[in-house]
Amino acid sequence: MPADMAALTTDLAAESAVTRALVAGLDEVGWRTPTPAVGWDIADQIGHLAYFDEVTVQSAVHPEQFKAELAAAQASGGIDPDTIAARFRDRSGAQLLDWFDTTRAELIGTFAGLDPRTRLPWFGPAMSAASSLTARIMETWAHTQDIADALGVTREPTERLRHVAHIGVGARAFSYAVRGKTPPEVPVRVELTPPSGTGPAWTWGPEDATDRVTGPALDFCLLVTQRRHRDDLALVIEGPAATEWMAIAQAFAGAAGTGRPRMNWPG
Repeated sequence: MPADMAALTTDLAAESAVTRALVAGLDEVGWRTPTPAVGWDIADQIGHLAYFDEVTVQSAVHPEQFKAELAAAQASGGIDPDTIAARFRDRSGAQLLDWFDTTRAELIGTFAGLDPRTRLPWFGPAMSAASSLTARIMETWAHTQDIADALGVTREPTERLRHVAHIGVGARAFSYAVRGKTPPEVPVRVELTPPSGTGPAWTWGPEDATDRVTGPALDFCLLVTQRRHRDDLALVIEGPAATEWMAIAQAFAGAAGTGRPRMNWPG
């Protein structure tokens, strides 16, 4: 059965509301609060989300234009998020929030009407429209984690984390490819406790796999989005294939991430 785009857009809207609530009351000094992402402040995080919302809509509405611009960028040195962030540092917090509101509404409106199976180009492998929307949920959650950490706020985890975990599991092969490695053919079982702490575990992979990752869904999501060091998380990682994967796990597209040091931030 195809993914439910209405449910995905509803979850993206809910995740967006969490992001907006954290930044809407900030003054200009607050917008310039450094986040755990080296060199990035809160304004950069919101600008990043708005920019890639625009690009995501372009991939759906004008895919050939997207591919041409991506090829040109790659020919001139590749996509550098730091360079992109620097383009928008002359905008005020209010301007960035208005941009985020506008692009997020356009994204939701555009994707609500798409066939979830439609293939769309992206910076990594091409994705279905449903996966592209799921990736926006993941990106929003991850960048909002940086904002929450910068403000010393602890967010309440929700069942929407399943989207983040799903992307994290699905990106196992990409985590190797972006580092020029070939993933082992050994399957890994992932069993996560949902945020509610009740109900069945969220699972991926064969039940009889000897390599396993188990623990809280929140901790898995923090690791695959590279928002926490694995030593700061309550995950049980068993087997060489699972251990190697968790050392390089990357749910987001782009160049290989460097991860985070052991926790120095609240939250």
